[in-house]
Amino acid sequence: MPTVHISLRAETLFQLFGIPVTNALLTTWFSMAVLIFLSLMTSGNIKMIPGTLQNIMEMAVGGIHNLFEEILKENIQRFFPFLMTLFLFIFFNNWAGLLPGVGTIGLTKNEESKEALFSNRAVAATSEFTAGEKSAGESATAAENQKTVKNSEFIPLFRSGSADLNTTLALAIMTVGYVQYAGLSALGFSYLKKFFNISNPINFVVGILELISEFARIVSFAFRLFGNIFAGEVLLTVIAFLIPLLAPIPFLGLELFVGLIQAMVFPLLAAVFFSMAVSHEEH
Repeated sequence: MPTVHISLRAETLFQLFGIPVTNALLTTWFSMAVLIFLSLMTSGNIKMIPGTLQNIMEMAVGGIHNLFEEILKENIQRFFPFLMTLFLFIFFNNWAGLLPGVGTIGLTKNEESKEALFSNRAVAATSEFTAGEKSAGESATAAENQKTVKNSEFIPLFRSGSADLNTTLALAIMTVGYVQYAGLSALGFSYLKKFFNISNPINFVVGILELISEFARIVSFAFRLFGNIFAGEVLLTVIAFLIPLLAPIPFLGLELFVGLIQAMVFPLLAAVFFSMAVSHEEH
């Protein structure tokens, strides 16, 4: 009987120089290759009268630039390349998980079931004890035949990179780390007064709470993106399993929208944190 394959963690496909390569990492590499190809195609053929691809890229970059400019003001040129890279990387990773074959094309790994083997040996021993007419040789042969029982495990070849907590956690740590660096480089050591202020007990407690909130941002960044994309994949898998024809289409459209929104939310929050970090003293 067919079963639904749902795994919280990304599955390892093979080892590369001793480093495990998971299906989420493989999809991430595919998204990176597409991004590199598009950037080379666009930047290498810039024309005064733009073609279709250049038009699309200029509209996307220009629109997002104007959106971030409302938040970052004069700091837009400093942080926009990082924020735009975040958006494109997350966007392509989110939508890559919705491509045909992702989650459905994979490998079947056969493993011997130790529980089944133990149970079969117990049954063979019981039958040997209760049925005296069976010889010891026949019982041993039956037990050996039962050893061939295998369990099949399906491992998808591709999985959305955003549905792997390792990817979202790495993006969160990198972003929050960059925010702290931006604050230190803009305000110097006075930026640390935000966290360590011993002028009075109230400011000290507020500073500790601010420090805790910085670490909480990592958790919020990582689990928000991971939770939304992983939940969407589970929803599509279950709906496709229960009602394969037509029913998944509306949910697929919903996940396209969620993938776009989540790709926008991540850099937007990062832009707000950048703005707060470099202008903290002014407030």
